[in-house]
Amino acid sequence: MSLLETLNSDLIVALKKGDKNRVEVIRGLKSDIKYKEIDKREPLTEEDVLGVLAAAAKRRRDSIEQFQRGGRDDLVLKESSELEIITSYLPQQLSDEELQGIVGATLLEIGAKTPADLGKAMKEIMPKVKGRADGNRVRQIIALKLSG
Repeated sequence: MSLLETLNSDLIVALKKGDKNRVEVIRGLKSDIKYKEIDKREPLTEEDVLGVLAAAAKRRRDSIEQFQRGGRDDLVLKESSELEIITSYLPQQLSDEELQGIVGATLLEIGAKTPADLGKAMKEIMPKVKGRADGNRVRQIIALKLSG
């Protein structure tokens, strides 16, 4: 079953259960997917849908960080619960060890040795870990490996 079909069936289940929070999140995700489809002017691939979900998760993480700085614990809880629902549809996140292995292998592959190669490394690594690792985490690991 595709990710979009899973979202549709989960929406029906959430509606029947009366789970308003899950219904709201899934409808928002479906809306984001539809906008992306309209923007692209063709049906989305599974990878495109995954990208939309990853972007939604990133927005929630950024919001949580901002709300924590602002002392808005009520909004942190709301965004955290939405993030939990979204991440349930994303593939399992890579562990630090797995991510460091991918980064190390790719850096050797492209011959990156200095911090100036960060952009080139990001361009090569991000498609390999799409939806399975946050870009900030990847950037930090690359920067550590290139600086030391």
